[in-house]
Amino acid sequence: MALRITRAIATVAAFLAAGCAIAPPYVRPQVPVPPAYKENQAAGGDQLQPARPSDRVSRQGWWDVFGDARLNRLEGRLSAGNPTLAEAEARVREARAVVQRDRAEYFPLVTANASATRSRAGANSRGGATTGTLTDYALGVGASWEPDLWGRIRASVAAGGASAQASAGDLENARLSLSSELAVDYFQSRSLDAELDLFDQTIEAYQRAATLTRNQYDAGIVSRADVEQADTQLASAQAQAIDVRLQRAQLEHAIAVLIGEPPAALSLASLPLEGEPPVVPAEVPSRTLERRPDVAAAERRVAAANAQIGVASSAFFPSVTLGGEVGFQATRLQQWLSWPTAVWSVGPALAMTLFDGGARRAAKTQAVAGYDEMVGAYRQTVLSAFQDVEDNLVAERLLAEEAGRQAAAVAAAHRSLEISLNQYRAGLVSYLQVATQQTALLTNQRAAVSLTGRRFIAAVQLVRALGGGWEGN
Repeated sequence: MALRITRAIATVAAFLAAGCAIAPPYVRPQVPVPPAYKENQAAGGDQLQPARPSDRVSRQGWWDVFGDARLNRLEGRLSAGNPTLAEAEARVREARAVVQRDRAEYFPLVTANASATRSRAGANSRGGATTGTLTDYALGVGASWEPDLWGRIRASVAAGGASAQASAGDLENARLSLSSELAVDYFQSRSLDAELDLFDQTIEAYQRAATLTRNQYDAGIVSRADVEQADTQLASAQAQAIDVRLQRAQLEHAIAVLIGEPPAALSLASLPLEGEPPVVPAEVPSRTLERRPDVAAAERRVAAANAQIGVASSAFFPSVTLGGEVGFQATRLQQWLSWPTAVWSVGPALAMTLFDGGARRAAKTQAVAGYDEMVGAYRQTVLSAFQDVEDNLVAERLLAEEAGRQAAAVAAAHRSLEISLNQYRAGLVSYLQVATQQTALLTNQRAAVSLTGRRFIAAVQLVRALGGGWEGN
């Protein structure tokens, strides 16, 4: 009879599970890949490769391409002291511990117990007339094991492993984002140093012009209005310089927090930004998606969601548990560990849910929907990666072109100011024309300094968009 019942339960289980497959084989989602980057075709760059994220590619030291020793030191301090990186690293360890916990289900669970219980039964208790005090000694070792017949444990381990890899990708993405943010703040601060250096020179020139105007006013050559115009120019430049110092101080505070220190602990000496940023070789962007940690993390989450479908599907199958226990049980301590008091039990157990109101089917539907959600997120991440690279490639090209035009504008403004100053000294024009040319020159010089900073920042953002440099591509 017991054998017939077991066969009947197995038949019902097979019937219910007939339409419930374990996790489908994982296939990386397909994303449309253009033949080449739009901004890289003219440069003769290689064709793009399909996304095959490389989780283990090192992104440390990408900032070395800028050849800035102080930036290198700051990046090293960020890696050691940034709290956000420490938080992300803890999440990786947490995810890996979950995988170890799930993997432990492959092995039997072994337990041990020992007890000494003293009890007294009442006169009206069932089972006999014994009313005295009774001591029960027990010692046993038990084991239970659930064979992974339907792949539930395998699917759980696969999901946990993929999630742990996604957490590792998140850590690398945080490291890349924070290091690039530090580089951006650093080059912005150096750009402001260059702007402050420009203001120092400009204010000195305005002071000489104001002195000249007062001398000419004292000689009766110019009117009082020219003196006021010169003083206005000088005061305006001084006020603008103060605003730049404010921005520079706030950037220094941001850098201190990024490296894990209070703002009061960091002071960066002035170091005006100059020179040219590194140029990315034309062939580099062809395999960018293999380096980006955010793409790797998104792809791993798709794999984890696919494995969760298997976990949900396994609920349709019966669970089989093999268990056993061996030990000693006696009412006298002297007889406790003797062979006649030995007890044991062993046998399988089969359990299956016959009706749950659609809960398991809903759980599987939820898992499938979660997979579709992760696929959509992965594709969006890949498309955003393409856009990120395109944006910074065009920024690198057009900002270089703009810098050339801006240098010509600065040179022309210098010549125009010299002409106006000569005319003013000769009494041919009023100081208003000189002030106008001074404003034009300062505006163009500030634009040129700002463009240098923007070019360095665009280079940082392009390296970040490429997944942290181009070594090893």
